[in-house]
Amino acid sequence: MCHQTVSLAARHLEHDGLPTVILGSALDVVEHCGVPRFAFTDFPLGNPCGRPFDHAMQREVVGGALALFESARRPRTTEHMPHGWAEDQSWRESYMALAEADLAELRRKGEERRAERKRRRELGLVRPG
Repeated sequence: MCHQTVSLAARHLEHDGLPTVILGSALDVVEHCGVPRFAFTDFPLGNPCGRPFDHAMQREVVGGALALFESARRPRTTEHMPHGWAEDQSWRESYMALAEADLAELRRKGEERRAERKRRRELGLVRPG
């Protein structure tokens, strides 16, 4: 689910009296949506709680996010979690990078996916679109 959808759902839940905390990495998108409480982690998208299998970090991040229920004193509170993805910022250079050698394979898989989606649409198994 995209950050914007989750953010808007949180605003709706808050309006109905259910407190929420958003934990995520898309600072500009989530702040633009105006969620009441946002725990920002400067991690690669799709990894808001931390590195895979780093259970200690994940518990700390989630605990910090839950603490916002008590510590947030005003609407639209953003708390920058103190954790880092790595010792330095070099992960940013290679995150989501595509190697030239992989492009042909990715194109082939994309074409297969589009053909399968078209086949399923023609059978009425997916919504038109």
